Amino acid sequence: MKLTPYLALLALPLAISSAYADSTDGPTVTISGFGTAALTRSNTDDAEFARVGQLAGVKSSAKMGVDSNFGIQATAKMNDWLSLTGQGLVSKHVTDEFGAELAWAFAKFKATDNLSIRVGRMGLPVYMISDYLNVGYSNTYLRPPVEMYSQVNLQNVDGIDAIYQTSFGDSTLTSQVAIGKSETKGNGNSYTAKFTSIAGVNLVLENGPFTVRFGHIATKFDVDDSVSLNAVVGGLTKYGFVSAANSLKIHDNKASFTSLGLGVDWKNMIVQSEYGVRKSESLSLPDTTSWYTMFGYRMGKFTPYYHHASVKQDSPRTVAGLPTTGPLAGLTAGANTFASLAPIQTSNSVGLRWDFSKSADLKLQLDRFSPDSGSGTFLNPKPGFTGPVTVFAAAIDFVF
Repeated sequence: MKLTPYLALLALPLAISSAYADSTDGPTVTISGFGTAALTRSNTDDAEFARVGQLAGVKSSAKMGVDSNFGIQATAKMNDWLSLTGQGLVSKHVTDEFGAELAWAFAKFKATDNLSIRVGRMGLPVYMISDYLNVGYSNTYLRPPVEMYSQVNLQNVDGIDAIYQTSFGDSTLTSQVAIGKSETKGNGNSYTAKFTSIAGVNLVLENGPFTVRFGHIATKFDVDDSVSLNAVVGGLTKYGFVSAANSLKIHDNKASFTSLGLGVDWKNMIVQSEYGVRKSESLSLPDTTSWYTMFGYRMGKFTPYYHHASVKQDSPRTVAGLPTTGPLAGLTAGANTFASLAPIQTSNSVGLRWDFSKSADLKLQLDRFSPDSGSGTFLNPKPGFTGPVTVFAAAIDFVF
């Protein structure tokens, strides 16, 4: 995807700020940022713990790459109805090196007091915390549960959305619809997944300490350049297993993700929970069900918390009708590898957040991951790896 127009939009607020430096009638420009500096390690060298989309993770030696990032955002308010926003993000994603990406770059039009229209690159409303997914300081936990947040590896969409907010009684309803397209790279740039005809809806109802959220994303997607997938599909087609080949290939397939969320922030108590279901026409993107629940309790500047998370595969983990013995057994094994790509895993996590500053916190988190029927969300497992695995992380989050 060509980034030149988006980079220009990201730089525009800064250019406008400089151009109007001596004028009191120019646009208002605000610069803000966020970041996390974290060390993460596990208790095993048999597999690597990583976040979704990362090429490599951590073993028993502590590393910074898994949970660390840095972002900066610029917004230029041109007038009462138009603003421009750009956000850049530095993190480890796709490759095992820190790299920069343009997360947001959009123009926002205020149509009425209740309705806003945005055009450009925006956050895709997949999850309850999609708008601040990368802002560690805005979240109670050190990282979002990987069981839930590995189900959709898309964070933004190039297109248009509309956000309408209305109040009735003590409640506020925010409705968002978005359409557009997006793409993402596989680990190590091994393939490109292209998502077209993306359509999403996000409904958030707030009443006092309670927040209820519903989201649904539907899309068509293609993966045409995966060498390993094309080899399996081509082999199945060559030997007459056309139906099996068609069930695995990813070309103009439909997929969706539907989720429900609940948030409670009442007195000192914090509760956050999400439930999500992924559906796909291709066995290479298996159907899944995932959920988590977090409980926290504020005690002054300290917030201890606990969360439990789970993900399971709903679609078959084998491709029906293929030989399990003989010269084509290897081809069947390759097909079943793609059909069983979804992780099956549960985890229990405990952590502590210390708000030692108005704009920074320190977090400690201990996770116990239990993969089932495979390596779960872990990468590069050695033969015989089963888990469970303990992961420890310490992080400082900050905003400015």
